[in-house]
Amino acid sequence: MNVPLKNAEQDMRAALARTPVPMAMLAELTHRCPLKCPYCSNPLEMIRKSRELDTETWIDVFHQAAAMGVLHVHLSGGEPASRRDLPELLTGAREADLYTNLITSGVGLTAAKFADLAERGLDHVQLSIQGVDGGTADRIGGYKGGFEKKMEVADWIAKEGIPLTINAVMHRQNLDRLADTIDLSVKLGARRLEVAHTQYHGWAYKNRTALMPTMGQVKRGGEIVAEARERLKGTLVIDYVTPDHLADFPKPCMGGWARVGLNVTPEGKVLPCHAAETITTLEFENVKDRPLTEIWDKGDAFRAYRGVDWMQDPCQSCDRQAKDFGGCRCQAFAWTGDAAAVDPACSKSPLHGEMRAAAIADGEVQADEFEYRLM
Repeated sequence: MNVPLKNAEQDMRAALARTPVPMAMLAELTHRCPLKCPYCSNPLEMIRKSRELDTETWIDVFHQAAAMGVLHVHLSGGEPASRRDLPELLTGAREADLYTNLITSGVGLTAAKFADLAERGLDHVQLSIQGVDGGTADRIGGYKGGFEKKMEVADWIAKEGIPLTINAVMHRQNLDRLADTIDLSVKLGARRLEVAHTQYHGWAYKNRTALMPTMGQVKRGGEIVAEARERLKGTLVIDYVTPDHLADFPKPCMGGWARVGLNVTPEGKVLPCHAAETITTLEFENVKDRPLTEIWDKGDAFRAYRGVDWMQDPCQSCDRQAKDFGGCRCQAFAWTGDAAAVDPACSKSPLHGEMRAAAIADGEVQADEFEYRLM
């Protein structure tokens, strides 16, 4: 009776161990950005302009990615508009037959530059907002006039007929305005809203006592999203995930380590996720030294946590292993010093209670001031 189940499990493990075809690539074109967001996902030690890949190298990377089977390229940063060659990079990505998504703060774009990007075939824009009014948004982003500029850019996007996603990074200081954020997204003509709870690495970890939401805020946020999803069905898709620190189970970070997507940093390092360099026991290869497909297929860092065979118990025997793929390796390393350990976001981790208690304590601290992101 148990043989078929055993065979099914073996088949599943074999399938997960095989190298998948990546669907998307995050091209972090630069770490330069006029905003100073205190939750910035870029590392504390940011890459200077002098170390950034040049135009020709980036375009070659786009063609390598397409040859691997990548379908989407997310042109990101920092602020990708900080690169004067952004139009040429977009053309290079389009010529590689990649679907192009510009992830931007809007600040740094001009009407002429955006019109040029639209003319070159930009497929989609993901516009970040820090709040729903100028005072809040500009204080959080550390840039005066940023909110007004974003509203202007949203108008350009609508006039060009380019699909828009709003990326709203949420935390204790703006989560109470979630309903207004949803309303603003509809007003701007967005097709999708990412209610992106802050991920506590890098700059966000430095600012955790000013950013961590309370349990009550998170619970109310889920209720607001549930109501809005029903009310706005067919108008706005809303993505919402409970913050790791206050969840019972981890989310499948990046769809599983080295399974769905890859990141290329401004200087050309190839990562399984944007925070992977926080795992100091791994070394990451560079597109200037080795072809992208070899790094994906054979690179030690990519093979380290691909599939499920690397897992420790209780993950090794857990029926969720093919659902969440062990959760976040960066978070596991940060809390235990072992990237193969159980993600403490999981209720089965011995550190889960400690992590949740720390998050609750951080959320109750009456701290409002930020340590802003600076180059």
